[in-house]
Amino acid sequence: MRRVVIAGGGTAGWMAAAAIARTMGRTVELTLVESDAIGTVGVGESTIPPLVTYNRLLGINEADFMRATQATFKLGILFDDWKERGHRYFHSFGLTGKDHWSAGFQHFWLYGQEKGHLQSYDEYCLELVAAMQGKFAHLPDDRVNYAYQLDSTLYAKFLRGMAETDGTTRVEGRIAQVELDGERGDIAALVLESGARIEGDLFIDCTGFRALLIEQALHAGFDDWTHYLPCDAAIAVQTESVRPAVPYTRAMAHDAGWQWRIPLQHRTGNGIVYCSRYLDHDAALDRLLGNIEGRTLTEPNRLRFVTGARRRQWHRNCIAIGLSGGFMEPLESTSIHLIQRAVLRLLRLFPTGAISERDVAEFNDQQHTDMLQIRDFLILHYKATERRDSAFWRQCGAMVIPESLDQKIELFRETGRVFRKNDELFAENSWVQVMMGQGIIPRAFHPIVGKLRDEELARLLTTLRDEVGRTVAGLPDHAAYVARYCGAMAA
Repeated sequence: MRRVVIAGGGTAGWMAAAAIARTMGRTVELTLVESDAIGTVGVGESTIPPLVTYNRLLGINEADFMRATQATFKLGILFDDWKERGHRYFHSFGLTGKDHWSAGFQHFWLYGQEKGHLQSYDEYCLELVAAMQGKFAHLPDDRVNYAYQLDSTLYAKFLRGMAETDGTTRVEGRIAQVELDGERGDIAALVLESGARIEGDLFIDCTGFRALLIEQALHAGFDDWTHYLPCDAAIAVQTESVRPAVPYTRAMAHDAGWQWRIPLQHRTGNGIVYCSRYLDHDAALDRLLGNIEGRTLTEPNRLRFVTGARRRQWHRNCIAIGLSGGFMEPLESTSIHLIQRAVLRLLRLFPTGAISERDVAEFNDQQHTDMLQIRDFLILHYKATERRDSAFWRQCGAMVIPESLDQKIELFRETGRVFRKNDELFAENSWVQVMMGQGIIPRAFHPIVGKLRDEELARLLTTLRDEVGRTVAGLPDHAAYVARYCGAMAA
């Protein structure tokens, strides 16, 4: 029986434990080491749709999970003041309009604009229109694409209950030493401050920014991406809810970064992300507290970080999952998703005997590709902007971006085309919504749209827009739906 040891709890640790315990069952001996004395980061509370699939894979009842985590539904992100001050746009989880196999819907919409059909691109997206009207419901055939806004600490607690039921052993204690095998250089055991020694065959590092195993013990290396994503600090605080929860997260740009607002059932999550070169901690705290709603429920939690990725996220017999593997600011709510991807990837490549270097190389390549693609999507928000009202935004506007992102932007600008590569996280519609939202409007569209006669184009656009309008009109209020479906008592 393979002995698997998870170092650290929190969202990453317990997501890994719950999935491994439920999937591998009695083929592994699973131990998780954590200390109640070490707090969790507790920033990521906004998620993206793949978490719906993750929970289903684990057989989690959605209503029970949402009740336990005080969750609400999320249809996308509202971006304020990114393109320019006073401007807003919405990045939804759904599809917009209807694509043709040869060309995305944006080509038909652009052709319609030229022909005098001046309705907003937004009006053709069910999730976007529903979000802006504060509505939500589950529809047949999973027609609504959604994610969750949740309390990540409660999610870890919920998963811990599952994992322990499925056979995971939790050991309380702080890790004092990572003991290496003198012959192979692998991790042999974790030695706790109590003197207890936890041996294992496979170790999973969920120790957060400390990266106690993968970096401090094994020196896997780190690629710093601060030159592309200059924000390096955040402050988080929770406030009481003062209005019904809306089904979306807000990302509000300011002159040195941005601020988030995430409505849960029992409270609202708030935070400010900023570049310390242009804004100091006290000024950032004042700005955050000056732009929240409701009484604060927690003391502000200050975080310092470096955006980047571990060069080897699987090194020897250790796999880094969560913040130990790298950090992406939570602008597009990818933190929990990266945990999920790493856990599921590990399960697909789970060693049967001796660790295969081919498996290790494949894991690292796929993880690195994921993070590069997400990195590029985040850079897009900072680079494609007309803001020049502060030194921070002037730096972002002037920065040289990766060739991979430059190709994507210029292809879209010239032709209206977007291509999804290697099963990347963000699909065509996400890129289209953000690029047009940030002010990149294509100069051309696919010639196939010219096959439509004027009356056919008008009928297509009207039919699609009316269908969205009718569907949203029949949806209930989001907060009322949550209360009926998974309402929880305030914690």
